[in-house]
Amino acid sequence: MNDDGKKNATSEAQFVLLGFSDWPQLELVLFVVILMFYLMTLIGNLFIIILSYLDSHLHTPMYFFLSNLSFLDLCYTTSSIPQLLVNLWGPEKTISYNGCMIQLYFVLALGSTECVLLMVMSYDRYAAVCRPLHYTVLMHPRFCQLLAVASWVSGFTNSALHSFFTFWVPLCGHRQVDHFFCEVPALLRLSCIDTRANELTLMVTSSIFVLIPLILILSSYGAIAQAVLRMQSTNGLQKVFGTCGAHLMVVSLFFIPAMCIYLQPPSGNSQDQGKFIALFYTVVTPSLNPLIYTLRNRDVRGAVKRLWQ
Repeated sequence: MNDDGKKNATSEAQFVLLGFSDWPQLELVLFVVILMFYLMTLIGNLFIIILSYLDSHLHTPMYFFLSNLSFLDLCYTTSSIPQLLVNLWGPEKTISYNGCMIQLYFVLALGSTECVLLMVMSYDRYAAVCRPLHYTVLMHPRFCQLLAVASWVSGFTNSALHSFFTFWVPLCGHRQVDHFFCEVPALLRLSCIDTRANELTLMVTSSIFVLIPLILILSSYGAIAQAVLRMQSTNGLQKVFGTCGAHLMVVSLFFIPAMCIYLQPPSGNSQDQGKFIALFYTVVTPSLNPLIYTLRNRDVRGAVKRLWQ
């Protein structure tokens, strides 16, 4: 078969997403639970985006980045969860080659973007707490837009690199992906050749997009903690703990599972454990973000009251 024939055969091929088929008794329960979390994600994140847009008091850098995060979470969950719900509901668990390629690209792109965006949000909090007199200069609206664009561009560029290298690798005869969505480590297991170069590339770029942002986030909060300890105002302390504590919780919920998946070689992962970790950061974390940021948040409560009136 010539090269064109091989490409046509590949593009027409389908992958089988095994997902949770080892536990058929769990599939209905998982369908109901995941659907509930998905609806919570849609409602909660749309609420933050609409409220931040409508209320002029929320036209600040913090809520600009929070709206970006909410939109990102909407796209992130939608790139994999509807396919998972279809697979859990019916006997068909297939996805086309092109569909798998698109899903892989967007899941990886949006996940990488979130790592960078959370780092940018921590810098915003650092500037607000540690450099309050220079905050409006440091976080100028145009600079905020530039930071947001840089987050999105870096994430999508990183994903383009991995997607190219992953789908360039020749696959073995079977097309059974032992996961509920097309993910790099799961697809590398289908390869007929040595994938250590791919695994090394994945670990290096994951270190850049996971470890470096995490180190910078922790450094920002180290400086914030020192500034907070010098504060005399009780109201100031409460406000700082409210906004920074929420951000740190979101960081923990996203970065810890991501480190478990991407900072070790695919061969070192337990597949079943990996599926449930991935389920946590693709389903649970995006649904909790709106709750974490809005509960006990005076700005949001005030915006809701003004909107209601």
